Parts: sequence; C-alpha cells; structure tokens
Amino acid sequence: MQQKRKFLDPPKVLVLGFAAIILIGAILLTLPVSTINGEGLSLINAIFTATSATCVTGLVVVDTGTTFTLFGQLVILFMIQVGGLGFMTFATFFALLLGKRISLKERMLLQESLNNLSMEGIVRLARRILIFTAAIELIGAIVLAIRFSFDMSIGKAIYYGLFHSISNFNNAGFDLMGEFHSLTSYVSDYTVVLTICTLITLGGIGFIVMNELYEYRRVKRLSLHTKIVLVTSSILVIIGTLGIFFLEYSNASTLKPLSISGKILGSLFQSVTARTAGANTLSIGELTQSSLLLIILLMFVGASPGSTGGGIKTTTLTTLIGAVWSQIRGKEDVIFYRQRIEYETIYKALTVTFSGLFLVMTVTLMLTISEHGQDFLTIIFEVTSAFATVGLSMGLTPELSPLGKALIIFTMFAGRVGPLTIAYAVTIRRNPDAFRYPKGKIMIG
Repeated sequence: MQQKRKFLDPPKVLVLGFAAIILIGAILLTLPVSTINGEGLSLINAIFTATSATCVTGLVVVDTGTTFTLFGQLVILFMIQVGGLGFMTFATFFALLLGKRISLKERMLLQESLNNLSMEGIVRLARRILIFTAAIELIGAIVLAIRFSFDMSIGKAIYYGLFHSISNFNNAGFDLMGEFHSLTSYVSDYTVVLTICTLITLGGIGFIVMNELYEYRRVKRLSLHTKIVLVTSSILVIIGTLGIFFLEYSNASTLKPLSISGKILGSLFQSVTARTAGANTLSIGELTQSSLLLIILLMFVGASPGSTGGGIKTTTLTTLIGAVWSQIRGKEDVIFYRQRIEYETIYKALTVTFSGLFLVMTVTLMLTISEHGQDFLTIIFEVTSAFATVGLSMGLTPELSPLGKALIIFTMFAGRVGPLTIAYAVTIRRNPDAFRYPKGKIMIG
C-alpha cells in the first residue's frame, strides 16, 4: 500500500519560508562585498538586519546609508519587497511568468499569506497585488526622485527615490539619509511628507481594501471589512495627528521651532508612520513622554489585515471596542453597518490582542534584565516597535546586547508572521471536541 505524501500545512510553510529568506539575506550581508569597510556584518548584526528587512520593521543596529555598499542595500531592498508582499505572492508571480498552473496547495498558502477569507479569485488577487505594487512604487519613486534632485545628483536622486518609495510602501522604514537621521530635514516639505504618507497609508490599509476600492466604480459596493478598515484608519490618523500636535506644540526640540504648516505636517507624518512604517521627521528621543505613550498605543494597533504592516490590526481593535460597547448596552450581538460579527471573530480578536500583549510584556521584562540601566519607557517603546514591525526607536537598537538583539529578532519575526501563525505551526492540530462540558459560572468585574 502506497504511503500518503505528507505536506506541511500553511502556517508551517509561512514560518519556514520567512525564516529561509532571513537566513539567505543574513548570509549575503556577512559577505565583504555588502559593507563599505569590506568586512561584512557580524553574524548577529546580519541576522538582525535581515530580520528587520524581511519583517519590514526598520530597526537598525548599523546605519543603512553609511554602512552598506550598493550590493548590500539592494539585498536589503529585495528582502523588504519580498517581506512586504509575502514570499508566496512572489512565488506566484514567477510561476505565472513561467506559465505554470497554481495548485490547490499553493492557493491555500496564498490565502493564508494574504489573510484572505476565501480562496475564490486568490490568484487573480495576487496578480493584481503585483500590478498595484509596481504602479504605486513607481509613481512614488518618480515624485520623490524629482524632489530629491534639488538636493543631490540626478542619479543619486533616482536611486534614493526608488529605495524610499519601496521601503515606505512596504512599511519598512529603512532610509539612506545617514546616521539614523531618517527624514528629519524634510519635516516641513509638503512633497516628501505627503508622498511618503500616501505610500505608507496605501501599504497599510491592505491589498484586499485596495482591490475593492479599485473595483468600486464597477460594483458600487464596499464590504464590511473595507468600511471598518477605512473608518478606523482615518480615526487613528486624526487622533494621532491632533495628539502629537498639542502634546509637542511647545516642545523646543520638536514642533516649537516650526511654522504652523510645519507643525501640522510633522504631527501628521509621525501619526501615519507610527502605524508600522518607521520613518520619522521628528526626533523620537526628544518627544515628550505623553507623545511616546500615544505612539506606543498607535504602534500596538498597527495597520490592517492583508497589508505590509504589523500590529494587532485595525479590525481587531474595532471588533473589541464593538464587543465592549455591546456589553455595556446589554446587547448580545456586535453590530457594524447592520451586520452581525460572529463570535468566532470576537474570540480571535481577543486571542490576537492577548497574544500580542503577552509577547510585548514578556520581552519587555526580559530586556529590563538583559539591558540593565536602560529606561523602562525606552525598552517598551523598542519592543512594541519590533512587535508591530514599525521601526521607530528612541536610540536603544544600536546599544542592544547580543541577548537583547536576539530577543528583538524573535519579536520582529513573531510580529510579522503573527503569534497565532507561529503557535499553529509548532503545535499539533487536534480534532474538534467530540462533546461539550456543562456550563459553569464565574463572576467578572
């Protein structure tokens, strides 16, 4: 009797796939050709940088612009692109180019990778994602290149425009501006700020939402998912912008020296980028503690499902708020736009939030031990940034010990792949319970 072939389930494939990309990237970054000094990165720094790029985080232990050669920067850029779109999307692209048929197993992997609810039209969606990505990144690169050409040579401006367009659309936050300054010199520049904010937002709302917006003129209808993503994302950006504007208005190290328009642009950019992008036009280390706490909360929520960003996601937050509001009103069902949210979705939202909170708190506790002497707010900011794949830092990243780097590497990986995906990948799936226990009552609150 022929033995059945055993296939890895989608969570295992995704975890192993991302790990393989990180490993290959890390090996390339250790090569002498990758760094300007001709020595290559140390293994731990190479793994850290490769993880940060593949998980589209942006935390860096060495400055990207001054450490890496063109080869090293292109390796990082490729990992950002693959990590942002998902390696299964790339694999599908090459399979379609070669005229191969996409198997059922590959469609299941695509569905898991894109966090889509259905397998129907998944290959068409993957193809459209690649088109959207190429078009958006190209337009962003052209606009940024034109603006940068006023400050640098044409060739350098084109390369910088392309690099920063890809980095920000994929919510990675890597930059080439030198010595961890990011985009602080462009804090009041309308072209740079609004272009990058647009790239970050488009990458953060999710490809499913982009696809629905693209088809809206034809179908004249938006799904509940898209409505919640757009409304929640808009509210969070407004809250973040207003919060940073008023909290930093009198801060001489951030907004105070700027004009009113500069203050608004600086507040808007920092609010948008806190949603898992990682670039900054204000000095993060100089922000008030109130602003830092607000940014931590924005980072923890993050972007939307099926996007290039991390965090617990906007839909998770909205589902939990809806559940709390329904409980307060004494209602059994959670209703949005006259549609009822299933209990399974609410349980998943609770699980995702608790898993993320548990991971952040656990790693923060461990870092307070390994990074003795560091400020608590600095540590929890760093961990939340790693979990939500944001990339903002108060300056702790380059000072991390080897153990601290290993902890942040794991946190970035878990944040990008998802704590639940890792849990599913390392545990044995069990069949549904054959029976149910009697109900028990406990007191809450």
